[in-house]
Amino acid sequence: MIPTAVGFTALMLVLLVWSEANRPRLRRLFKMLASSGFLVVAVSAGAYDSPYGRWILVGLACSWLGDLLLTVDARSGFLGGLLAFALAHVAYGIGFTVRGLAVGWLLGAAIPVVVLGVAVVRWLRPHLGPILRAPVLAYVVVISVMVIAAFGTVGADPDWRIAIGAVTFSLSDIAVARNRFVAPGFVNRAWGLPLYYLGQVLLAVSPS
Repeated sequence: MIPTAVGFTALMLVLLVWSEANRPRLRRLFKMLASSGFLVVAVSAGAYDSPYGRWILVGLACSWLGDLLLTVDARSGFLGGLLAFALAHVAYGIGFTVRGLAVGWLLGAAIPVVVLGVAVVRWLRPHLGPILRAPVLAYVVVISVMVIAAFGTVGADPDWRIAIGAVTFSLSDIAVARNRFVAPGFVNRAWGLPLYYLGQVLLAVSPS
């Protein structure tokens, strides 16, 4: 069942990227189908069977909601999506903590992740209005903590799907930010969407 669900998600991703370039009216359909796919992956991977898996499933559900809200072409949709994804990162972070953390790995990951987070905030700050500065800063903090926790749990219970999934998910957010605030265009979605779904699918299969 897992290979079928992963294959379905990959197919919907291809159609989503195609629709972004050629049929914008279909992008919501393919996006939500692709996002539903990673929920099926998680359930097929036994997410219900462990506390860690259940937190991952909560994070994926919040991401699904965030995907839906980001299809709304309004500031309220963006802010709602930002909140939903922030909650997804919190859920993932709790899941990683439940699975176990290695302090040395946490400290080792903290330096590069914090440096990258500061660089992203400095890059985005000139492009943000007063209303969005605080939410975006809070979001960067939340996702940074999540990535650090991902490496911490890999150190305690090795499964590199977790770290790679967390990193690719976080990198996809840079594409979203660039598209929203800096330089809108299809190129952001062309590389951001594959990274996003790769990250979600890797986290979805990690309970297996």
